[in-house]
Amino acid sequence: MPKIVVALGGNALQAKDSKPTAEGQLDVVKKTCEHIADISSQGYELAIVHGNGPQVGRILLASEAAKDVTPSMPFDVCGAMSQGYIGYHIQQALKYALNMRNVHVPVLTVATQVIVDGNDPAFQNPTKPIGPFYTEEEAKILEAEKGFNMKEDAGRGYRRVVPSPLPKKIVEIDAIQDLWASSIVISCGGGGIPVVENMDGTLEGVAAVIDKDFAAELLAEEVDADVLMILTEVEKVAINWGKPDQKNLDSMNLKEAVRYIEEGQFAPGSMLPKVEAAMKFARTFPSKKAIITSLDKAIDALEGKTGTVITFA
Repeated sequence: MPKIVVALGGNALQAKDSKPTAEGQLDVVKKTCEHIADISSQGYELAIVHGNGPQVGRILLASEAAKDVTPSMPFDVCGAMSQGYIGYHIQQALKYALNMRNVHVPVLTVATQVIVDGNDPAFQNPTKPIGPFYTEEEAKILEAEKGFNMKEDAGRGYRRVVPSPLPKKIVEIDAIQDLWASSIVISCGGGGIPVVENMDGTLEGVAAVIDKDFAAELLAEEVDADVLMILTEVEKVAINWGKPDQKNLDSMNLKEAVRYIEEGQFAPGSMLPKVEAAMKFARTFPSKKAIITSLDKAIDALEGKTGTVITFA
C-alpha cells in the first residue's frame, strides 16, 4: 500500500472562528480527522505530523503568568507538553472516525526529539516569534534577567524570538519505523522537540522551533514514503498571490520552484517552507512526489484531481 506522511497546518487544529480553548481545538480536530480517516480507509498507510504554533504559545504564556506561584517551564518542555495534548486530541478523534469506517488501526503519539546542529546559522539570527507581547520596558527586563532575544513585532509590541534550525535526525525514528506497519503514528509534533547532541552522546533541549514541514519531510525520507502531503488552508500553491493576475499551480518542478522563490513569490513563514520542504523530498526521491493542498481536498489531490504537485523534473 502507498505510504504517506501527512503534515497538518495550524488550520487543521484551530479554526479562525473557534475558541482558543482545549474544547474548541477538539471540535476542529474531530472535523480534521474525518478527512484523515478517509485517506486511511482508501488503503493508504500514513503517519501524521502537526504544527503547534498557537498551542505552545499559550502554554508558554500560562507558564510565565504563573511564575510567582510555580516555576515557569523552559521552552523545550512547553513543546513537549504541546505534543502530548495535541496528540491526545488527534488520537481520540481519529480512532473514533476510523471505527465509524470499520477501519480498526491503533493510533498513537510518540513524544519525538529531533536533533539540530548547535552551529546552525539560525542560532545566530533568531526570527521565530513565540509567546505574548510585551512593552519595551518589559522586554528589556526579560533580556537582562533571562537572556531572551526580544524583537519589536509590527508595531504591536515586543515578543521573544527563538531560532528555527533545520532538523538533522529524528531520535525516535527506529520506534516509529517499527510501529509503521501496525499503527498510525503521530510524531514530530510542532516540528519535534529540538535537542542538540553533546560530545558525550547526551541530548539537551534548546529553545528553538523546528518548522513542522521540514520535520515531516525528514520523516518521509526516513520511512521511505511514497508521498509527502502538506495540508494547508489553500487548495493550490499560487504565484502573484492576492493580485489580479494570481495563478494557481497544478504542478511545479524544481527548476520552476527555484525561479519562483528567487522572484519572492512565496511568503517566508507561510508558503515558502512548505515549498522548500516539498522540493527537498522531490530532490531526494526523483521518482516520487510531494503534494501541497487543502485538508478538504486531500483525497482529490491523491487522485490527481487538484492540489499542487512538486516533482523533480
